[in-house]
Amino acid sequence: MKFGIDRLLADPTLRAPLEGRRVALLAHPASLTNNLTHTLDALVGAGVNVSAAFGPQHGLRGDKQDNMVESPDFNDPIHGIPVFSLYGEVRRPTEQMMASFDTVLIDLQDLGCRIYTFITTLRYMLEAAAAHGKSVWVLDRPNPAGRPVEGLTLRQGWESFVGAGAMPMRHGMTLGELGHWFIDTLGLDVDYQLIAMEDYDPGAAPGFGWPLGDRVWVNPSPNAPNLWMARAYAGTVMLEGTTLSEGRGTTRPLEIFGAPDIDARAVLAEMESFALPWLGGCVLRECWFEPTFHKHVGQLCHGLQIHAEAPLYKHEVFRPWRVQALAFKAIRRLYPDYELWRDFPYEYELGKLPIDVINGSPLLREWVDDVASTASDLDALTLPDETAWKEESIPLFKY
Repeated sequence: MKFGIDRLLADPTLRAPLEGRRVALLAHPASLTNNLTHTLDALVGAGVNVSAAFGPQHGLRGDKQDNMVESPDFNDPIHGIPVFSLYGEVRRPTEQMMASFDTVLIDLQDLGCRIYTFITTLRYMLEAAAAHGKSVWVLDRPNPAGRPVEGLTLRQGWESFVGAGAMPMRHGMTLGELGHWFIDTLGLDVDYQLIAMEDYDPGAAPGFGWPLGDRVWVNPSPNAPNLWMARAYAGTVMLEGTTLSEGRGTTRPLEIFGAPDIDARAVLAEMESFALPWLGGCVLRECWFEPTFHKHVGQLCHGLQIHAEAPLYKHEVFRPWRVQALAFKAIRRLYPDYELWRDFPYEYELGKLPIDVINGSPLLREWVDDVASTASDLDALTLPDETAWKEESIPLFKY
């Protein structure tokens, strides 16, 4: 199979509309060809007139480890072009930045989760392109979480840099398909082109969204080290809004969770008792870990690892958002007064709890904290959102 960038490089007729135009690239470290050449180098080598580059959160070079660590603008030392940060002094491209190109190519590996900020950067670039009469091409890549949809839809008024629109946590679309969705829902008048993948089957085993054995995995952000993390991320990302460690400072970030003051074995037993069907498609294993940085640094944590790899993984059954919600519920039931929710300006959102910003409403937190709520209560809130999103998104599928 071929990703969008590989098709663009292989077919001169696809590149022909770029002749005579100044071309910008929005990319990160996982923006690579099939032979692991960075897209920026490959485009220049193919004779494309690259006039500028943009980096999203964590930077074009992927060197910024944590959230809310900003990247500066700089000049590329190899190609001598300006590299503008869209996670520095600004989140939206400025008029000066937009003046540096005619067409922008977006080649970003996404994780298939609403909170992954590359989605928001796509939206902001589309809006700026519409306002300035620029063209946007998305060089499409797989959604490693595949087509399944899960989670509450972001409610009106809860938009943020980690919530670009009214979609559920696990959206099931590729970045190129999401571009069409943003254009439709925002009513944008923009010259948009999707360079689709070739021979891509998001339902094919064993990758179910990622071509295992065909393409190597390169971290799109520092704590996205493998496919298994990408599968679990729509649930484990919620840990960023809690006092529990999500495994930052370990070698398995966002696959594990825990804390020094919980009994993970008891938590797992409570999860199984409260909503065993939600644990299908994966295996949770008791583990111990000591983060070398971030939450609970240097402290021994008791936790669980979510195993979403073969032979234990069942793609259509695994529901990571419910798995993590269930862990929160189990902790609340075992430790009613546990200080679970963090309170700080998550992604610069003031006056809102991070867990609510992450979920796009307070509904998940309220369900966890309600001593009388059941698993059926959360399903009653969430299933209509998931059904509605499937009906809305499926017509935009390109694969």
